[in-house]
Amino acid sequence: MRRKLLYVIAACLLVPALRAQTGGDNIYEFLNLTHSGLVSSLGGTNVSLNSSGLNLAYHNPALLNSSMDKYLALNYVNYFAGINYGLALYSRSFQGVGNFAAGMTYLNYGSFVEADPYGTITGTFGASEYALSLIYSREIDSLFSVGIDLKPVLSHLEKYTSFGIAFDLGASYHSRSNLFSAGVVLKNIGLEITTYAGEPRQKLPFEIQAGVSQKLAHAPFRFSLTLRHLEKYDLTYEYSDTTSAKNYLQSSEFLENIMRHVIFGIELIPHKNFYLSAGYNYQRRKELQVESKTSMVGFSWGFGINTSWLNIEFGRATYHLAGASNNVSLIVRPGLLYNRFRK
Repeated sequence: MRRKLLYVIAACLLVPALRAQTGGDNIYEFLNLTHSGLVSSLGGTNVSLNSSGLNLAYHNPALLNSSMDKYLALNYVNYFAGINYGLALYSRSFQGVGNFAAGMTYLNYGSFVEADPYGTITGTFGASEYALSLIYSREIDSLFSVGIDLKPVLSHLEKYTSFGIAFDLGASYHSRSNLFSAGVVLKNIGLEITTYAGEPRQKLPFEIQAGVSQKLAHAPFRFSLTLRHLEKYDLTYEYSDTTSAKNYLQSSEFLENIMRHVIFGIELIPHKNFYLSAGYNYQRRKELQVESKTSMVGFSWGFGINTSWLNIEFGRATYHLAGASNNVSLIVRPGLLYNRFRK
């Protein structure tokens, strides 16, 4: 089963479908932001981890399972230049019916100075975007599960407003030993329903992601490999249509394109109540590094502390020499918390 799955993922990656860049031509790009401290520390994307972390369901709705019943996830990220965003998510499971989660994500761009065409300051204005997250998953059997995440979207930029609808479709698999897991997601399928100022409708940031995770049986390590943008082959800035597929197979450009799809992650789990994690995002490093000093751009790290009623996740990802993002996540079991303080 593992070998067949890896063959399918590799085949998808090697198909030169759409040869275009990924940024700057879509609406609602905030839907791709990373909220989870754990996922942030693993490179920014993961769709395969099989655990009880509720935040994982936002990245792959099929990862929502009954072990997350009555969990509440709270996430906050202090981003760059006064921008901040977050996610709140709550889950319930019903035997014989499936698993449900609902929440909201937001992105606040901060305050801007407003001026007229002559440069006279007339006040300030704000900009923000929101999306509901309505997740449902169901186990097909003890090893496979599927899920869907319905996401109504509202974007408000100064006095202009846009409304749209998006949804994610996911599937996941884990071995009987729980050492191996895999997942695949079709993200941000949908459309813009109302535009900001009557302009033509824009595309949503559709993406296909797949990944595998492997935990060692006799060592406290778990490795993750995630592939992004499987719907596109070329993720570089420049592409020559005159270059043949044969030449690509023999050139460094082929390897460059392959690596830009790949995110690596590793966890050190010496105890069930604590972990250390690190990740490497090759595309992020290549696009945001400064040639004179590459530093740790593209790398990320974090840690987690788990208790009976609260999990704390922290992730720090370096985007540029100018700074890094800090992701803080709290996963609370409100029922256990209430009982703890009641005693």
